[in-house]
Amino acid sequence: MAGFLRKLMPKRFRKEGIEIPVVRLQGAIMSGGSQFRPALNLASTAQVLEKAFGFKEAPAVAISINSPGGSPVQSRLIFTRIRELAREKQKKVLVFVEDVAASGGYMIALAGDEIIADPTSIVGSIGVVSGGFGFPELLKKIGVERRVYTAGENKVILDPFQPEKEKDIEYLKTLQLEIHQVFISMVRERRAGKLRDDETVFSGLFWTGTRGLELGLVDGLGDMRQELKKRYGSKTKLTLVTPARGLFGRRIPGVSSASLEGVASGFAAGLVETAEEKALWSRYGF
Repeated sequence: MAGFLRKLMPKRFRKEGIEIPVVRLQGAIMSGGSQFRPALNLASTAQVLEKAFGFKEAPAVAISINSPGGSPVQSRLIFTRIRELAREKQKKVLVFVEDVAASGGYMIALAGDEIIADPTSIVGSIGVVSGGFGFPELLKKIGVERRVYTAGENKVILDPFQPEKEKDIEYLKTLQLEIHQVFISMVRERRAGKLRDDETVFSGLFWTGTRGLELGLVDGLGDMRQELKKRYGSKTKLTLVTPARGLFGRRIPGVSSASLEGVASGFAAGLVETAEEKALWSRYGF
């Protein structure tokens, strides 16, 4: 009956083909962010994900990932939200890797029921890294005395203005190992029966999409448009789901008021975030 009624409708009102919502997750993963440099985190993606999974007639949600990684907490939060919505709305999740889905980016990709990558994409980097700088000698040269007062002997652990301590490094490594084990467990669970028994998989190395397919890190090679049309028909429509826009057209995850000082501090923070993001991308040749 529904098909008969559809034929009676004028052609311009007929909805032909399946509509697949598309979500693009782009950039370094970190909490916070600013109006000058939006960050990829749960706060900035929650609304878009809810909207995409709200397409009632769509059999699947397509997620495009292009991220060098970043915060393991935010990566896991995004992963968890995608899986929760997939179960709640009973939709398949198809993840497509653009340039990079490495480290935290790959952790998010694990939310896909299938992962499809370009042959030249970068995938993997299943590991944990912490970085920073030390300035103790610089302070001596410019005649600055560091004064810190604490209650608790470990409150200044890994202080960049003090020489490194072996016990501090050992403690940091125990934290890294714990996070690494969580990451490994996620990979083993989500890629069960697909993952190749290769000791390098969890070493922190990264590979092209082609090699990732051989290792079982991805399920196929291709691009989003061709893959979706192959699965759901040539008339499949891809609909990009975007965040709500602010008064001046900016895509923003939330609403806040900003003073002149706030704008200035936000600009400074944006410069730091840009440097951090550039460092993440450069590791993979971008």
